[in-house]
Amino acid sequence: MTVPSVQTIPTVPLDRFRFADHVQAGDVVGWPQGPGEPLALTEALTAQRHALEDCALLFGLTQSGTLRPELTDAFRLHALNGAGTSRRVSAVAEIFPCHVSSIPELLRSGRIRLDVALIHVRPVGGGRYSLGVIADFTQAMIQRARVVIALVNPALPALLGDALVRAEDINVLVERDERIIEMQDPEPSDLDRVVAANVAALIPDRATVQLGVGNLPTAVAQALFGHRGLGVHSGVVSDVLVDLVERGVVTNAHKGCDEGQTVTGGLFGTGRLRDFARDSGAIDLRSADYTHSPRTAASLNMFHTVNSAVEIDLTGQVNAEVAAGRYLGALGGHADFVRAGTLSPGGRSIIAIASTTADGKHSRLVGSLGLRPVTTSRGDVDAVVTEHGVAHLRGCSLQERIRRLIGVAHPDHRDALAQQAQEIKKAQGLQ
Repeated sequence: MTVPSVQTIPTVPLDRFRFADHVQAGDVVGWPQGPGEPLALTEALTAQRHALEDCALLFGLTQSGTLRPELTDAFRLHALNGAGTSRRVSAVAEIFPCHVSSIPELLRSGRIRLDVALIHVRPVGGGRYSLGVIADFTQAMIQRARVVIALVNPALPALLGDALVRAEDINVLVERDERIIEMQDPEPSDLDRVVAANVAALIPDRATVQLGVGNLPTAVAQALFGHRGLGVHSGVVSDVLVDLVERGVVTNAHKGCDEGQTVTGGLFGTGRLRDFARDSGAIDLRSADYTHSPRTAASLNMFHTVNSAVEIDLTGQVNAEVAAGRYLGALGGHADFVRAGTLSPGGRSIIAIASTTADGKHSRLVGSLGLRPVTTSRGDVDAVVTEHGVAHLRGCSLQERIRRLIGVAHPDHRDALAQQAQEIKKAQGLQ
């Protein structure tokens, strides 16, 4: 496409910006995940939606009030993720089940369509801008889009790496808005802490770890407070990373690559995390091509990945997408990181899950997933951790997997699972 030079990028005041001047009929409009969402632009887009014709929105995990079911009066919705506030519209969205590692290429090739990219940026001088809090697949969005609309946000930290955007990649600058979506670490439950303690016992000092966001990932990070010499390589990080660094737990000195740096695709936290990233220079924002790459995983020392799930069947198949008939998760980076842990020398892949639903009525270790999706295959699963212990599955026969998974189920559900196991064995020719 033909792009304007640095000197001629049109700059428009926020109150005068009109999407109809840039969006064509049938366009797909998208923006980065989490705190990468340019709130002033997405708010204006939804407010002006009736001036646009037959457009679609492409989004991943969101943590704003932007997405609402009533938007379907003007937009088609294309969801890469059903988590966060995206779950409010997953029932009326088209779901695109994609591994995070594949999304950059799917965007660049046009297999996932994107015509207009909305970003927010901070000027960093020399005709350059920083995305500040996000990298993941944002560069691919910018490269693919016909039109890139950038909201100027001086409150963003001036991180570079894959967060760097050249002026010639921007078609329109919009002035300005200083809001950034805040993502507080939740307070883990007592049950989360028990599961997390079992996870932490599997992770040695000097390991490299991958953590997510949410109750259980926060609990796991806190359970590592007694460790030393850890490194971090993760799809996203949250405020608890700062705690790990300040306590001397994370030094990034023994990673095998990117030593001295926490590598991540996004800062999913608050001003505390952003200030740390700005002041320390110890966080490297990288795209999903790198963070989720098998080649990268293989170069990390003792890479221990920690992921959760909605439920796991007795042979080890994992559903991380659907619960109670609602799409609440995503393929996301689940399988990418499950495989990554087993590619690293001395690494492990850990799936952490409470053994029952919150009310205790239903086991999250189930006989069969039925019609629910298999997010990660049983052949990729290494260790499953609940509050009742660890089921080491890698290299185990199907019969042994069944026995070990029943062993970490809640005692109230083990008899029923044992009965279902007999049916599984018969159906799969294991008797």
